[in-house]
Amino acid sequence: MMHAGAGLLSSLLGIPWFLLYMVVGAALLALFLMVYIRFTAHDEVGLIREGNATAAIALGGTMLGFVIPLAKAIQQATSIPDMLVWGLAAFVVQLIAYAAARLMVPDLSGKIGSNMIAAGIFLAAVSIASGMLNAAAMSL
Repeated sequence: MMHAGAGLLSSLLGIPWFLLYMVVGAALLALFLMVYIRFTAHDEVGLIREGNATAAIALGGTMLGFVIPLAKAIQQATSIPDMLVWGLAAFVVQLIAYAAARLMVPDLSGKIGSNMIAAGIFLAAVSIASGMLNAAAMSL
């Protein structure tokens, strides 16, 4: 049986790894958002600052669609480079999901800019569904 102090020591020794994966994950999320915002045909941040709920729903769903597989990548990673490979796969899947949503809904960005909630919910749903499938498809 493990001594209680040994369990605490083991947890404390894991803190640097926790911090490393957390910082790298947050950096990947920030990089993803910077690229995604430039990739889309509408200005999410500007629209959100103006109170456009549709843009907030769409971007929020896209963030979740990216973070769900990123969390899986962190969970199963054997190293930072391993995590980065799967994190970049999640990155690409989200860009493809956005492109697919634009094909399915003509003038998607215009509709988001016009605050048409249905467009934002649809993009959020496509992004989250893509992220969940992406996470499920990741193997050890």
